[in-house]
Amino acid sequence: MKFVISREALLRPLQLVAGVVEKRQTLPVLSNVLLDVKSQQLSLTGTDLEVELVARVALEEVTAEGEITVPGKKLMDIVRSLPDGSMIEFEQDEQRINVRSGRSRFTLSSLPATEFPNIEDIEGEQPFTVEQAKLRRVIDRVAFAMAQQDVRYYLNGMLLEVNASSLRSVATDGHRLATCIVEASGPETQLQLIVPRKGILELSKLLTEPEDSVTLFLSPNHIRAETGDFTFTSKLVDGKFPDYGRVIPKNGNKVILADRQELRHVFQRTAILSNEKYRGVRVLLNSGNLQVFANNPEQEEAEESIAVDYEGESLEVGFNVSYLQDVLGVIDSDQAKITLSDANSSALLEEPENSDALYVVMPMRL
Repeated sequence: MKFVISREALLRPLQLVAGVVEKRQTLPVLSNVLLDVKSQQLSLTGTDLEVELVARVALEEVTAEGEITVPGKKLMDIVRSLPDGSMIEFEQDEQRINVRSGRSRFTLSSLPATEFPNIEDIEGEQPFTVEQAKLRRVIDRVAFAMAQQDVRYYLNGMLLEVNASSLRSVATDGHRLATCIVEASGPETQLQLIVPRKGILELSKLLTEPEDSVTLFLSPNHIRAETGDFTFTSKLVDGKFPDYGRVIPKNGNKVILADRQELRHVFQRTAILSNEKYRGVRVLLNSGNLQVFANNPEQEEAEESIAVDYEGESLEVGFNVSYLQDVLGVIDSDQAKITLSDANSSALLEEPENSDALYVVMPMRL
């Protein structure tokens, strides 16, 4: 194998593919990236056996075709460290790869391409196309609510629910829930699939062209996404996602409208003196006014108030302040709408008008 490529053409696809590769692996070949040169095109593939990403780059100069695997992180560090505008020559020398650029020369060890694992072909797929902007939106609006290392493994990911007219995402860690829905022409039958956390985060990195579309292939065990130069595949989480509809509060009678940024800053400042472990704050609601109190085991206290649009009974309720901050960080509108019913019920947060996303935050006992 021998070819020449510019640094700029190689850097972004290599960074994305190397992002999938795990640093510590029981199988040495899984820390490598597969390079495959065929008919004026370079394909780069990275996988951790759960998620696979293939990037394709057109080549101007190919001397010899072939395929080999090389250490992903080392190759990425080399390419990133070269000057802008560099041309890079790759040449296979038996079980090594020589990388040359200007006066720089690197020799990397390699492993045979035959050792590189392939995620099996998707069977029973149901392809449909959606705008990248819409898929990116349903991911970005709810990703923060995914669990990280919950023993309930089905929470360590995002539920995607597709049907003939819409695409919905749902994420929850058991203490809060986020959901977002957009119009999309999907398959006739409704499908639900849980994509693991890492798969969701890697997929969102590919959605950089809002105007372009992405084709999704769905099967019982995998999801595949194809954009112009990338093919992304992820195994699905095998499990039953909670019934999110039952969690969303229906009959809240205390509706508060507040300036989103102002409210965010109030929570940000009071959070400084909240308990570092539990992050609890007390919210006291009165007609036209919302007060926030925080304290910690060092007997330190914070108190702040903000004028809000609210007419009704007084209410005191405790929340994890980080959860409220996360929601206010992803809402787009100038104002935030919060609906409450009593001190033991969850809060419903959303944008005041035409909201495509809902956020539920459970109360805390303080």
